[in-house]
Amino acid sequence: MSTNLLSTDDAVGFGGVVKEFLWNWENQSLRVVYETMGQGAPLLLLPAFSSVSTREEMGELARLLAPHFQVIALDWPGFGESSRPSLDYRPELYQQFLADFINSVFNTAINVLAAGHAATYVLQLAVKQPATFAKIVLVAPTWRGPLPTMGANPQIAGMVRGLVRSPIVGQFLYKLNTLPSFLNFMYRRHVFVDAARLTPHFMEKKWQTTQKPGARFASAAFVTGNIDAVHEQSEFLALMRSLSVPLMMIISESGPPKSTAEMQAMAALPGVTSVVLPGSLGLHEEYPAEVLEAVLPFLKALS
Repeated sequence: MSTNLLSTDDAVGFGGVVKEFLWNWENQSLRVVYETMGQGAPLLLLPAFSSVSTREEMGELARLLAPHFQVIALDWPGFGESSRPSLDYRPELYQQFLADFINSVFNTAINVLAAGHAATYVLQLAVKQPATFAKIVLVAPTWRGPLPTMGANPQIAGMVRGLVRSPIVGQFLYKLNTLPSFLNFMYRRHVFVDAARLTPHFMEKKWQTTQKPGARFASAAFVTGNIDAVHEQSEFLALMRSLSVPLMMIISESGPPKSTAEMQAMAALPGVTSVVLPGSLGLHEEYPAEVLEAVLPFLKALS
């Protein structure tokens, strides 16, 4: 699989240097956008998968970490400013992408901070290639998409995914599920705890992210569980037990009850450093200063 690295002169996102990573998957070239800021040991920031996933959700945290590390944040394939073709978005794609990106961009073991669903991909790579990471921080980690979490079986989830991918019905269904009012409802329910932060400007930016051409394909894959890299909590815990890399976990104080209970089970494993912070599943974006205070001693400590 060939990869190439290009840089652009644009400085958008959170104010760093914006670059492009050209990556091939199944004979198709994808443009993956990432952004760097700061100097020092590399720290990769991986945003959570969601319909509004973008590196900008890591923006304030990146700015706070930049005095201590060379911070790199990316837009996953299918999300943010990266290419959004109508691919079959599945775990193999993201597993291969993460390995290829890290191997191409870095020449040393890196620190990584992964939010939400990105956790499984980091753990799988760390177990497969232990020398990839120096330290791992998981923020409100999850492993199961929204529809499976709600109890939908694989057949129902597959039907929904197929409908959303279809040309006319799919565009209509996706539009209904990305209305600003619906996004605001979901943020209040699962993502942020302080509703005052959900200003019209904030929600407008989130809505614009969902309206880019091809946005529905990867979003539908996430919502229906098609990018779930494990399918049982026991599989996720087994990955954590197999780690040889120092691991810290941040548990959201006000997350959905099922997710919080699963995070607590993860944190109870031997060798896992954990802390409970304010917020829900979007705490890395809502409470970046608290995240910084919690993770900095862990990341700075000598192994």
